[in-house]
Amino acid sequence: MGMRVDAAGWLSGAVQRPSPWCDDRPADAPIDLLVIHNISLPPGEFGGQWIDDLFLGRLDPAAHPYFVVAAAAGPVSTHLLVRRDGQLVQYVPCGRRAWHAGRSSYDGRERCNDFSIGIELEGTDDLPFEPIQYRVLTNCTLAILGCYPAMTPARITGHSDIAPGRKTDPGPCFDWGLYRGMILDSLVV
Repeated sequence: MGMRVDAAGWLSGAVQRPSPWCDDRPADAPIDLLVIHNISLPPGEFGGQWIDDLFLGRLDPAAHPYFVVAAAAGPVSTHLLVRRDGQLVQYVPCGRRAWHAGRSSYDGRERCNDFSIGIELEGTDDLPFEPIQYRVLTNCTLAILGCYPAMTPARITGHSDIAPGRKTDPGPCFDWGLYRGMILDSLVV
């Protein structure tokens, strides 16, 4: 049996690290968009506690020069993170609004946080992602699509597409063809 989203919005198999940086979605906002991101803290470095610290509101700006910039951006969170080794971490239940998209627009609708789920991949724009990350991302996607019928494979996009000129992730090294193929192959079976 694959991953499932439970009634509270948590994915089975995910390590739960509840973030304070979330709130309720507008009542009239169906969840119908999946946004793929990448993140590394400090930029280009993987592993460690820093991503957790950012999404849990405890990132120490004095721990690294870049963290001053990250802290100045204000509170930020995401629903899910897929680490380089495939570990899945969930910070915000899927039914709640995470603060991952910022100023954004999709299909003529502003404020994508209101109607989207955000998944971060530990990585950068200029390095390939790990095969296990694609497998875990695909399993997450299938669970989310199964829970939110208004979301379809056609309504999966990158942060760069909803915030062009402001964001570049998941970047040119993200293999959209591989990811979409894995989703479609799983849906056909």
